[in-house]
Amino acid sequence: FSQDFKRFVVPENFKPAQVLNSLKWPDNYLTTNRKLHFSITKDDDDVHFEINSLTGDLFLSKELDYETASHFLLQVIIKDYNNNPPQNNTVFLSIDVEDQNDHSPYFQDDFIVIGIEENVPVGTLVYTFNAKDGDGSFLNSKIQYSLEMSTTGENPFLIHPSYGTLTTAFPLDREITRSVILTVSAADQAINLTDRRLDSLTAKIVILDINDNSPSFMSSPLSYVIEDVEVGFLVHHIIAKDPDEGRNGQVTYHILSGNENKAFVLDKITGLLTTAQLLDREIQERYSLTVMALDDGSPALSSTQVLTIIVLDVNDETPIFLKQIYETAIRENQDPGEFVIKVEAVDRDAGLNSLLRYEILPGTDYEKFKMNSDSGELITTASLDRETQEVFSVKGSPSRSSTAQLYLMVLDENDHNPLFAKTQYEMSVREDLEEGSAILDLFASDEDDGLNGEVMYSLIDDTFGAFAVDSVTGSIVTTKALDRETKSQYTFRAVASDCSTHLPRSTTVSVVVHVD
Repeated sequence: FSQDFKRFVVPENFKPAQVLNSLKWPDNYLTTNRKLHFSITKDDDDVHFEINSLTGDLFLSKELDYETASHFLLQVIIKDYNNNPPQNNTVFLSIDVEDQNDHSPYFQDDFIVIGIEENVPVGTLVYTFNAKDGDGSFLNSKIQYSLEMSTTGENPFLIHPSYGTLTTAFPLDREITRSVILTVSAADQAINLTDRRLDSLTAKIVILDINDNSPSFMSSPLSYVIEDVEVGFLVHHIIAKDPDEGRNGQVTYHILSGNENKAFVLDKITGLLTTAQLLDREIQERYSLTVMALDDGSPALSSTQVLTIIVLDVNDETPIFLKQIYETAIRENQDPGEFVIKVEAVDRDAGLNSLLRYEILPGTDYEKFKMNSDSGELITTASLDRETQEVFSVKGSPSRSSTAQLYLMVLDENDHNPLFAKTQYEMSVREDLEEGSAILDLFASDEDDGLNGEVMYSLIDDTFGAFAVDSVTGSIVTTKALDRETKSQYTFRAVASDCSTHLPRSTTVSVVVHVD
C-alpha cells in the first residue's frame, strides 16, 4: 500500500452498496499475472463494510447510524499469491461517520399548565423547558427555544433561547390578566437551514391570586332615615368589592366608631345596616359611622368609609308657647290696628314641621282682635272702651299637623292545615241501624281565607262498603246494613283537605266504629 493508515469520512445517510473508497496499489506496480486478494479483518458483529476481494473497492453493506456508532477502525489485508510463500501488506482505515440531522427535537408533553403568583419580581423563573434531540453532533442536537403568545398584546414572559428558562418580563396582575396561552418552540441548529427540525408545545400560564387589593366601597357614603321608623328598619346597604379571588376577595363589614349608643346594627356578611333602637331627630339628627370593609386574605387588607346618616324629621313635636300666660296693657280709645302684644311659640321639629301659624280661638269679644298668623302679633280691630269692658281674655293656639289613616288589607296565603275538632273519633252504633243513617259529623276548621280555608272531606282505607262521607258537610253515613256477627269493628281514616288551587293542604284523623 502507498500508506499504512488512511482516514476518511462517510455521511450517515450514505446508502448501502455504494462504493466508499478504492484501495489500489501504485500505478507502477506491475499487475500482469498478479494474483492479489483484498480482505477486511473485523469483529463478527461489524457488518457495516465489505470489500471487493479482487478490485479493492470498499462499499457499505448496512445503513449507518451516527447515534449508535460514529467511528470504525478497519484493518485491510492484501495478499500476493504469486510468491511462495504468499506475501501480504496491511493498511488501517479510520472511518468517521458524519452525523445527519435525522432526529427532531421533542417535548415530553404537548400541553402543560403552569401556575405563577401575581406581582412576582420581573425576572422570576416560571418554568424550565427541556426538549430532547436524538442527533449526535453538536449543532444537530443543539436546541434553541422561541416563544409566541396566542393572543394579541404584549407578552409578559421571556424565554432564554439556549437554556429554555421562562421568566417574567413585566409585572403580572391577575386582576388584569388571569391566564396566558404560549406556544413554545424548540428548533435544532443544523448548518443547513432547510434541514433544521423543530417541535412545539402549548403552555397555559395561570396567574395565581395573592391578596394585593383592598376592598373598595361601591355604596354611597350618605344615607337618610326617617326618625319614626321601627326597630330593624333597613337604613343602608353597604357594598364593597374586592377584585381578588377566593378568600382574598371575601369581604366582611364592621363598625369601628360612631355607634357608641348602639343605635344601629350591621350584618357583617350582607352589609345591611338596620336600626337597633328608636331614633329621635330632636336628640340626634346626624350620625357619622366609620365603617370598615375587611377581606379574608392573609394578611387581611381593609378599607374604611365614613358613612353619614341624616335623620329626617317627622312632625312628632307639639308647639309650646314660651309663656303660659301673656299679660299686657293697652290704652282705650285708640284707633283700630293698635299693636297689643306678640306671642311666641317654639317647635322642636325641623323644616315645614317647625313652621308655626297663629290664630285666635273663638270666644267672647274675640272679634275685637286680630292675630297675625305668621308673626304672632296681636292688634285691635276696634276702638276699646275701658268702661264698657276692662279685661279681655284671648286664647291662641298654633296648629300642629293633620293626619291620615291607611287601611291595609292582607291577602291570604295557604299556610294553615285543616284542623279536626278531635285527634281521633271513636263511637258505637247498633247493628240494626238503617242504611243511610248518619253516625258521625266530622268538623275541621281552616284559618285560611277563601278557597284556602274551604274544607272538603273524604275517607281513605277500606270501609268494606259500609260507610261514606258527605264531602261538604263531613257527615259520615252508613251505606249498607251492618251485621255485628260479620264485622264488629271498622277502623279507617278521614281526610280534611282545603280547596286551594295551588298546593292544597290536608289533615288525616282516625275513625273507629264499634258495632253493638
